[in-house]
Amino acid sequence: MDKEIILEMKKITKTFPGVRALDSVDFRVYRGRVMALMGENGAGKSTLMKVLTGIYKEDSGEIKFLGQNVKFKNSKESQEAGIAIIHQELNLISNMSITENIFLGREMTNSFGKIDWKLMNNESKEILNILNIKEKETALVKDLSVGKMQMVEIAKALSQNAKLIIMDEPTDALTEKETEALFNVIRKIVSEGRSVIYISHRMKEIPIICDDITIMRDGKFISEAEVDEINEEYIIEKMVGRKLEEQFPRENIELGEEILSIENLIGEFSKGISFSLKKGEVLGVAGLMGSGRTEIFKTIFGYLPKKEGKIIINKNECNINSPEDAIKSGIVYVSEDRKKEGLVQILDIKTNMTLSSLNKFKEKIGLNLKKEKEKVEEYIKKLSIKTPTMDQIIKNLSGGNQQKVALAKALLAEPKILILDEPTRGIDVGAKKEIYEIINELKKSDMGIILISSEMPEVMGISDKIMVIHENKISGFIERKDFCQENIMKYAIGVE
Repeated sequence: MDKEIILEMKKITKTFPGVRALDSVDFRVYRGRVMALMGENGAGKSTLMKVLTGIYKEDSGEIKFLGQNVKFKNSKESQEAGIAIIHQELNLISNMSITENIFLGREMTNSFGKIDWKLMNNESKEILNILNIKEKETALVKDLSVGKMQMVEIAKALSQNAKLIIMDEPTDALTEKETEALFNVIRKIVSEGRSVIYISHRMKEIPIICDDITIMRDGKFISEAEVDEINEEYIIEKMVGRKLEEQFPRENIELGEEILSIENLIGEFSKGISFSLKKGEVLGVAGLMGSGRTEIFKTIFGYLPKKEGKIIINKNECNINSPEDAIKSGIVYVSEDRKKEGLVQILDIKTNMTLSSLNKFKEKIGLNLKKEKEKVEEYIKKLSIKTPTMDQIIKNLSGGNQQKVALAKALLAEPKILILDEPTRGIDVGAKKEIYEIINELKKSDMGIILISSEMPEVMGISDKIMVIHENKISGFIERKDFCQENIMKYAIGVE
């Protein structure tokens, strides 16, 4: 069957400081067809789409769209050329109406140059009907569910009448009914000769809605095929085809008794979570982006509310309704986002490090500043934090040293259970190894450690056991003897 190419990206390369995000990538999309774009977290999918839409400028390579060579300077130019993108992160203004969000920056005007609200509301109503959304076009976005907000993002893209629509994890927040409505819209789009790039980790959706598939790995193009000619095993093999190198200095120690038990934890992002953790154990937590890994552990930490379930530490049930309760009970969480949630960038090392444990330095007439300073010096030395002084502002440190300060802050609270969420994200190889060595030392002190990571080699290299999350549920546990990327990926995408 002859397929007409409407988009061709050739030999696209994009480098950031120290990282080659795209390495001579080829990518094509065909008229009236849905192209799945798949790969693990960090494979380069989003970077490729940002190059296509003018958010990033490629270092080398060429882009041809609708038969013309193009170089978009920004997303507005790509939009004007006929490319719309539905981002995974919601990009809406909550205090505005659905109509205002759909036409933001593209408001329709009447012959007097004034905004034509009637025309825009009618257009919005028509699009909402197509998407089977019952809410009125004048409803405020803040009053919608997350799934409905996602549908408004989709409505924005449809209103542009684009020739090519990029959908990045569009069904993440959608119900089954909303997902089916979206699929019907996609079928209508392609029947009109328009095309869709469909980025998803949900394997079961690919044969339902996609015609072709492109697989990326480590910033490289790996494979293109027609969906009806391949199977899930093929996709998994192409996505994970890497060897686990010996770069993880894991120490094998005898595990102690159970230190943590979670029984039937239910919350907004937690669907009946049950697991246990032993002293000295590193429990790896794997799962694809949007699976609910972080949200589950923020619920355990008291940052997100729980509806039901028990949190048992050293055989005692703990009532945890806030991070303060969690810290008092012996659980400390180190956020994946150290800049926004873990550290205060404009404050110094000392202030950041002792923020969660000021009670330890409290005396009748204030803080024991001498004791505080001694502890900070101890952890700077213990974790080999490279800084001229403890008064150095956090934002002036390297990523690896910032991560060590975040770890020190957690350890100063003297946790029994340490939750590390993406502890090596954005840091160099040398700093990663130092973090792994710190984890080894913590294991020996009978601490229980939970390691959440998007890096499969990391989670396999450091963990004693791996728990895999899929759609806010535990989809499986993998013992160390059975560690392999294929096993993790099968659970991560919900393959029975």
